[in-house]
Amino acid sequence: MKTVKVYSTSTCPYCHMLKDFLKERNIPFEDVDVGADRESAQEMMDKSGQIGVPVIDIEGKIIVGFNKEEIIKELGI
Repeated sequence: MKTVKVYSTSTCPYCHMLKDFLKERNIPFEDVDVGADRESAQEMMDKSGQIGVPVIDIEGKIIVGFNKEEIIKELGI
């Protein structure tokens, strides 16, 4: 199983959709609330060049937004 990290905020509807998508498929992930953690927000911006969420890091592969097709491809599901 690949390591998955989700950068999100508590108020982002696409973040909730992404996390629900992963949970439905029993894919473990680390959820990082960048709205509450300034260091993690900076880490996300450094990795993605973006300030918007969600950002998903799948073993170093950065996907911005809830791009279901790209996530499925990267996870091999």
